[in-house]
Amino acid sequence: MDNCPALSRILWSCMLLSCLCGLSYGTELSFVTCGSVVKLLNIKHNVRLHSHDVRYGSGSGQQSVTGITSVEDSNSYWSVRGTSDAVCYRGTPVKCGQTIRLTHVNTGRNLHSHYFASPLSSNQEVSAFGEEGEGDHLDEWTVQCSGSVWKREEAVRFRHKATDALLSVTGEEYGRPIHGQREVHAMTAPSQHSLWKAMEGIFMKPSESPLGNRDSSHSHTEF
Repeated sequence: MDNCPALSRILWSCMLLSCLCGLSYGTELSFVTCGSVVKLLNIKHNVRLHSHDVRYGSGSGQQSVTGITSVEDSNSYWSVRGTSDAVCYRGTPVKCGQTIRLTHVNTGRNLHSHYFASPLSSNQEVSAFGEEGEGDHLDEWTVQCSGSVWKREEAVRFRHKATDALLSVTGEEYGRPIHGQREVHAMTAPSQHSLWKAMEGIFMKPSESPLGNRDSSHSHTEF
């Protein structure tokens, strides 16, 4: 999928549309896999990681990333992908300590961070960057969890590989035009503000082929 980002976005859009039109299936998967499309909940503040085609008015001027309380918003879906240096084969469980990219499904931009100051708290800015799923090394995040793989029921952290800061929410709220949305930023010290859990989404199943061939089977949770 990483080699055909435009095709991938079309595929995910079709999948999401079919689910939103009434198709919903339970899943036996207990872990997050490469190629899955998920919503991520900050468990301290009960907001889902969100983005939209609204740019910051300061700092980098890149696409903003926020936290929202709404469960249904389609702008909160992120695709779990590999990096330019390490392919993340569809359906493979994401390991604790693995570096991934999170691509915003509706805009094709990657979760990104750098040393710009965030607009409300002056912590490290988090933005969405790139085109059609391709950006740069500042789009890479390491999954921090306690076992061998990223379990769906587990609260995990995402550490920005280049700056060593953690994806966080501390409660600052925006005014117009995105009134009530929370600032998402990155902070060096781990805390309750940097714990996230995989929620609604489409979870790709590992291949069941005895030869180990990778397939495109998937399972859904209810949206």
